[in-house]
Amino acid sequence: MKNFLLFIGIMALVFGIKFIYDARPIVKKYFSFGDKNDATSGLKMFGFLCVLIGSIIMYFNF
Repeated sequence: MKNFLLFIGIMALVFGIKFIYDARPIVKKYFSFGDKNDATSGLKMFGFLCVLIGSIIMYFNF
């Protein structure tokens, strides 16, 4: 169980960092509505929440 939670925490961190740093190319590729700045900031906030959740899982796992 501990290894599974560690894996989930690491994956949440990786996806969160990916969403934060590559938000604009992801939005350009997958979304086609007009206001890309709002979508980019929303994706960055979602990435930050993923990083926060992943780090909390890893912190309380050890």
